[in-house]
Amino acid sequence: MPSLVFVLDFSSYLCYNALAFLHKRGNTMNDKEIGEVRRHLRRDRSNMTAIYGCYVNENKEIITEFRQSTGMMPENESDKYFALLRRALSGSIGKNLIDITFKTSQVAGSPEHQLLMDLRTEKLQDEEFRRGFYQKIIDSVQMENNYLILLGCDAYDVPFKSKDDSFQRDQSEETYRYVVCAICPVKQAKATLHYVPEEKLFHDGAMIQSVSAPTLGFLFPAFDDRSTNIYNALYYTKDIKDSQEALVEALFNAPIPKPAAEQKKSFEALLTTSLGEECSLDVVQTVHDQICQRIEMHKEAKVPEPLMVSKEDVKEVLASCGVSDEHVAKFSVDYDEVFGFEADLHPKNVIDNKHFEIKTPDVVIKCDPTRSDLIETRIIGGIKYIMICADEDVEVNGVSININDKEAAPVL
Repeated sequence: MPSLVFVLDFSSYLCYNALAFLHKRGNTMNDKEIGEVRRHLRRDRSNMTAIYGCYVNENKEIITEFRQSTGMMPENESDKYFALLRRALSGSIGKNLIDITFKTSQVAGSPEHQLLMDLRTEKLQDEEFRRGFYQKIIDSVQMENNYLILLGCDAYDVPFKSKDDSFQRDQSEETYRYVVCAICPVKQAKATLHYVPEEKLFHDGAMIQSVSAPTLGFLFPAFDDRSTNIYNALYYTKDIKDSQEALVEALFNAPIPKPAAEQKKSFEALLTTSLGEECSLDVVQTVHDQICQRIEMHKEAKVPEPLMVSKEDVKEVLASCGVSDEHVAKFSVDYDEVFGFEADLHPKNVIDNKHFEIKTPDVVIKCDPTRSDLIETRIIGGIKYIMICADEDVEVNGVSININDKEAAPVL
């Protein structure tokens, strides 16, 4: 198949051009930097003296506000608060963790950036700033149940990092002061019978309102290149289908990429509409294979910076598959309209590198992405078929079957 020939040619291309795409990045935090902040965000490591909270009901009414001293709380309670804040720094870059970039004019003087800076400078201690911040969230966030807004401000003495990647804890180049926020649903559990040791009996219990893992949150400023970057923030969303754009607009007044799930659907639709009749199995296989190869090479190279795929990368793959200049040009134009001019994409947002699937109205075929070459399309006697190589063991509903010679189709 053409895709197989291209894979061999492309391996040479990768050797000469690895640096061109392995080191693509914008002003965004990488996994190591996020992990470094997360490791510091613990009761026994953090310099955070208090955690602030605002409990809101489903009618957007504040039930209570509080300040909890991290030094006065029981250890197990303190650990739970820190765990919630850390969860707002979890997930995949580009999917759950999204880079927010402020314009220079915003940093120079805008109400949204100034409020974040004021919260940070005052270490969250100013009640007026906190309430103004809470109200921004309450007015813009969409939550079905009660929820808890948690805020913490920490100061991290960034240790010097030597050439062998070891940290010199006694040598600090700067103090990274940051604000971390977690927005957590509060769910009401049904009252159940519970055991009372003093009476040695079971009794009906009170309704319990428990805090769930955060669904939204952010870190400001960014910890970029292991330094403070007030031009960026890191936004967290648990649901890759919904980034809550109204909340992003209220807090940052900055553009945000489409949700990861929507990016994938848009990319798939883009190939379909832009390539038209040239959108064949071979083309889709090759695009999928080459993006998968880039993901794997990036992983093996252990490059900390996030891998990005550009429009030009995809155009090169399409051209190598024999897609006409006309359709490649249409893809280029449509790409800019869908994703923004010359926007780079996180590869895992546009393909599923763990699965390869072919679907008809009545049949779904799934295979290992590394063996998509086992599938091809044919037209036999005027009828379109999907052909699967079945030289190895074949099971049907868990039963091993044989394919007899008598089932062989005549060669046409």
